[in-house]
Amino acid sequence: MILGIDASNIRAGGGLTHLAELLRVAEPLAHGFTRVIVWAGITTLTKIEDREWLSKVVAPLLGGGLPYRIFWQCFRLRKLAQQACCDVLFVPGGSDCSGFCPMVTMSQNLLPFEWREMRRYGRSLYTLKFLFLRWTQSRSFRKADGVIFLTKYARDAVLKVTGSLRGKSAIIPHGVNRRFSMPPRLQRLHADFSEASPCRVLYVSIVSPYKHHWQVANAVARLRAEGVPVVLELVGPPAEGLTLLKETLDRVDPDGSFITYRGAVPYEKLDEFYGRADIGVFASSCENMPNILLEGMSAGLPMACSRMGPMPEVLGDAGVYFDPENSSDIARALRELIDSRDLRVRLAQMAFERAQIFSWQRCAEETFAFLAAFTRIQNGIIERHV
Repeated sequence: MILGIDASNIRAGGGLTHLAELLRVAEPLAHGFTRVIVWAGITTLTKIEDREWLSKVVAPLLGGGLPYRIFWQCFRLRKLAQQACCDVLFVPGGSDCSGFCPMVTMSQNLLPFEWREMRRYGRSLYTLKFLFLRWTQSRSFRKADGVIFLTKYARDAVLKVTGSLRGKSAIIPHGVNRRFSMPPRLQRLHADFSEASPCRVLYVSIVSPYKHHWQVANAVARLRAEGVPVVLELVGPPAEGLTLLKETLDRVDPDGSFITYRGAVPYEKLDEFYGRADIGVFASSCENMPNILLEGMSAGLPMACSRMGPMPEVLGDAGVYFDPENSSDIARALRELIDSRDLRVRLAQMAFERAQIFSWQRCAEETFAFLAAFTRIQNGIIERHV
């Protein structure tokens, strides 16, 4: 059997991490796939490791803007997949207009399906983009033979918009790279934190409006005003929330004495930042699958975490939760962790153990089993429910 993967709109972020990690650990031969073909732009394909069974095909149009990518998917992909004798097409980017069958797609972006989060972008091109994705992805999910969701929360949120789907669905969470795995280290006593050796709080995330960086900055400033020796390190590429973050930093810490914004950091170096932190914080209000939360858990950090979205589904009882839109509540959660060494020890161990459930090997095994089942049903080899 031959699997085709349309990675035309997989260019960065969690989508690219998922595809690269999935194909890095996958064993397609175990599921009957002798060949896997990935169509993508050159930048995406360079991030995917070579394998004997993998064909990486550069589509020149995919190096252009969105109109070029849509044209390629609508008018080129189906013919390419048929010529390659693909038995099933996997579209991890969510939107498909190729008309190829059988087709399995995937929900990775929840912003288009949550009005409350979209409104944070106001009247902007971003809002128009999310509305367009809401339409294209809803249409793709309804006509797909199979849809993969990453969390139960995300599945329920999408189905509220799309209604019931004609195809089968599965919940297959992402994994976390094992290089982030760091057994919880020795936790310092509250009395050991000082101005010379403060508690180091780390927040890794793109600076988007729904990530609430400025609320975290306000929370840390509040703790500092109360005499708590704490510093905050922000790591992540700039985006639409950067202006508000800079305004906040200029107001609460103009000298940069206790809050540092590092900007974008290569994925390969992120584990170094996790290794230096005492506490991890994750303040997003909209996620499909919170990969960064998983990284912090795997890195053995006690986590202060948003209670919104699928975060409680992933973190369980292994963290202190807060309202990400309320800086006072964020400060309260951080203070609980800073004040109690025993709480940090217990939650760090629980989070580390829980993170072991989320492996890329498991993700790849379940994904390829799901894809293979559609191929077999299509070809009449066996009959079974997915």
